[in-house]
Amino acid sequence: MTTATPTVGAGTQAVGKTTTAGRVRKRLNTRAATLISIVIALLWTIPTFGLFVSSFRPENQIKSTGWWTFFSDPQFTLENYQEVLFGSSSSSGQLASYFINSLAITIPSVLFPLAFASLAAYALAWINFRGRDWLYIAIFAMQIVPLQMALVPLLKFFSTGVTVGGITLMPAWDLVDEQKFAQVWFAHTCFALPFAVFLLHNFISQLPKDLMEAARVDGATHPKIFRTIVLPLITPALAAFGIFQFLWVWNDLLVALIFAGGGDETAPLTVRLAEMAGTRGNEWQRLTAGAFVSIVVPLIVFLSLQRYFVRGLLAGSVKG
Repeated sequence: MTTATPTVGAGTQAVGKTTTAGRVRKRLNTRAATLISIVIALLWTIPTFGLFVSSFRPENQIKSTGWWTFFSDPQFTLENYQEVLFGSSSSSGQLASYFINSLAITIPSVLFPLAFASLAAYALAWINFRGRDWLYIAIFAMQIVPLQMALVPLLKFFSTGVTVGGITLMPAWDLVDEQKFAQVWFAHTCFALPFAVFLLHNFISQLPKDLMEAARVDGATHPKIFRTIVLPLITPALAAFGIFQFLWVWNDLLVALIFAGGGDETAPLTVRLAEMAGTRGNEWQRLTAGAFVSIVVPLIVFLSLQRYFVRGLLAGSVKG
């Protein structure tokens, strides 16, 4: 009995030291993670900040000195933005006119995959039919198909149509320039659907089963359940995918250049940005201003939907 008390005291001290060490280690880990995050944020932000500063510098300063010399010899001008947006006597910028083309391409290319993928995800999650699991696996596997591999088949599909056994299932798309947006919508929708279905299916499949059964008991059909119950609950996932798709389509150059052409009637913002440096690449001071003009709309979209972003990324990752 006389030796029990020291033993308990020693054990208590050991537990206290372990708890204290754990707290110190946790604080150090938290501080280290915070420090690493700050360093990564600085490394990511400094080039963008340098581009922003360069967009307000005169052409001769941009081509002769680095952006950091702005603080020792500040020279400020809006000529770069004026030339990019409205053009000048020596060059044709007029980037503002290409905003409409980019919006005409991007908005439908976001809405179509959202509509089709949400319907498909609901069917794969809550409607029992033969081959459902295999169909979901096939859709998931389509994510590994690179976009570049499908450019030639898509071009052939648009130019010749689909004919099987002498029967024309899909006629050729003989479109004028103003109607070529449909080809870009089709291409972006096709390549967005696999990821969209995968993301939305993971979210919809985790919805409470009791909620669905209660709706069926009340006489609700699948369209009504989807419209009144599922859609309001999957808003975070829809917003998360909408942000990804909007940024991807808005910044795309390859698909829009191939299927819409490079004409002024259909060319998006990215096509014009690629041409602004000139034939020899010596007019790249326009790109500094053009880059910030092009990110205005994506930045507005991201900031307006950011409260759904993290919730949408975590959609379907845990149950309950």
